[in-house]
Amino acid sequence: MQRVIGRWNRLSGVAMASLAALAFWMGTAAAEPMTGAPVAWGFGLQEAGGLLKERIHDFNSLVLWIIIAITIFVFILLALVVVKFNARANPVPSKTSHHTGLEIAWTVLPVLILVVIAIPSFRLVYYEDRAREADLTINVQGRQWYWHYEYPDQGGFAFDSRMIPAEEINLAAGQLRNLSVDEPLVVPVGATVRVLTTGQDVIHSFFIPSLGVQKYTIPGRALETWFRADREGVFYGQCNQICGTNHAYMPIAVRAVPREQFNAWVEDAKKRFAAAETSAPVAVAETPAASTLQIAEARR
Repeated sequence: MQRVIGRWNRLSGVAMASLAALAFWMGTAAAEPMTGAPVAWGFGLQEAGGLLKERIHDFNSLVLWIIIAITIFVFILLALVVVKFNARANPVPSKTSHHTGLEIAWTVLPVLILVVIAIPSFRLVYYEDRAREADLTINVQGRQWYWHYEYPDQGGFAFDSRMIPAEEINLAAGQLRNLSVDEPLVVPVGATVRVLTTGQDVIHSFFIPSLGVQKYTIPGRALETWFRADREGVFYGQCNQICGTNHAYMPIAVRAVPREQFNAWVEDAKKRFAAAETSAPVAVAETPAASTLQIAEARR
């Protein structure tokens, strides 16, 4: 009896130590900045860095379980057919060619399944469409082959964001090949960011998987979307619209920082980019980036 009690105490001690280590690891992981980027041998969607991506995960899980249920149901039907209606078990086959109940069932059930999928799908699409009470607005312009950002709420300064060449990547500093940029898009953690997109030359796509953002940048049109980074870190994306020869070298980097650090970055950015010459041609300069906000407001 004492041996059993001693073994139980040891197992309890190991379990408590494991739980404590797990809690410590989870707390440490939650406190560390997140890197929203693809990983080697990754499985499933990228980890959610904001509210939009969490809702996308929920919808993806709903559809996945529906698919699993349909697959199991069809497998059971096939097994039933193989076992019950083979030539040995059913030497005299039925000549039934129509069954009213079955016809109604295989028409109504798929419609009900599509309704179950459609309702949360439409809700998610409308939720992603436009920002509600945005904390700041950022104008995003896709160009061949880099991104142009403007902060109209912070004085209207603007800058270009280009990929760091592979030969200049500093792996020790945490830079990622074909993803790191010289000037990332900086936003405060927890802020609702309205994004107004347009294109300078051809159609591009502003796509950040870990934040649940994808919106085309179309020349002559202003489109709206939004995102919110709920965790501090860097979230990477790329243009996923084939836009020309350097399409593969047009990454996006969003750096989410605390509000105080964001305010300090804004003050520094105003000085650094104040005297920077714009690379936009005259045709684009006639419609300044700040007017993108006015165009989007007029569409409301």
